[in-house]
Amino acid sequence: MLRKLLFLGVFAGTSASIPILYQSNPRMFDGLLKPAVASKPATEAQPALDLASVPDKPVAPLPLGRKVVVNADARGHFTSDFKLNGRQVDGLIDTGATLVAINTSTARRAGISLNPSDFIHEVDTANGSIKAAVVTVERLQIGKISVDNVQAVVIDDRALQTNLIGMSFLQRLQRYQVENGSLLLVQ
Repeated sequence: MLRKLLFLGVFAGTSASIPILYQSNPRMFDGLLKPAVASKPATEAQPALDLASVPDKPVAPLPLGRKVVVNADARGHFTSDFKLNGRQVDGLIDTGATLVAINTSTARRAGISLNPSDFIHEVDTANGSIKAAVVTVERLQIGKISVDNVQAVVIDDRALQTNLIGMSFLQRLQRYQVENGSLLLVQ
């Protein structure tokens, strides 16, 4: 009787710890469950695992399936707050813009220092051609989505009142699409 009670206690304790283990490392469970539910056997050889290269302390996993929904404003534009190098700024998500475009005030707040001699590139805007400086933004975040080393242009404040989140950011996402008057961003 005592042996059965002991086994029952071990089983109950193990069963209770599975959800905790899953939350701490869901990829481990995905790897264990995929062979069990696969409809056909894998034909590709798995790469050899070099245990010497595995760090002693695991790196914190990046959250998978990060999604952000941006609702359209009254004009039908997708405006949002975002972080540029950790600084909170606002902007318009613009699939027609090739690059992220920020004005000089925003660039200064984000710690991007520029000289007048940096404004050597001619860019075409809705208001005509203007000189711009090409920069790399260390980190651009919208909600849970974060992309590093994003190419951007800096334009004079008078020519660009609203910061634009263009394709140099959007193309680095897994997908983006309009659904029911909202823009879905998925990383």
